[in-house]
Amino acid sequence: MELKKLRHKFSVCKVEDYSMVDFNQEFCFTGRTEEENSLVCMTENVPENATERDDGWRAFRIQGILDFSLIGILARIAGLLAQNEIGIFAVSTYNTDYILTKEENYEKALEILKQAGYQIID
Repeated sequence: MELKKLRHKFSVCKVEDYSMVDFNQEFCFTGRTEEENSLVCMTENVPENATERDDGWRAFRIQGILDFSLIGILARIAGLLAQNEIGIFAVSTYNTDYILTKEENYEKALEILKQAGYQIID
């Protein structure tokens, strides 16, 4: 399985509302519940109405379109990284999954996954 490194730095945020979010940016993931409005975006695109933010995330994605019937792909990656005490923040889209790790763990995470048989694409 191929994992594509993303060159950007990301932030995980809470925002008052989505009025200042640029939905045309290359990466923009939102989640809304009765308790919060969440946003994952490139660090340079964090809106001014962010009430909390956690910077310093890097990301890679599982290459290709994942069929919904495929089971355990994200769980296997998360498990390998958890065994090595690397936390993740995962975002799933219709096509695939994105895995974020803190910047200081990023290269170590990719090396662990490479040793486990994943192909890393720059």
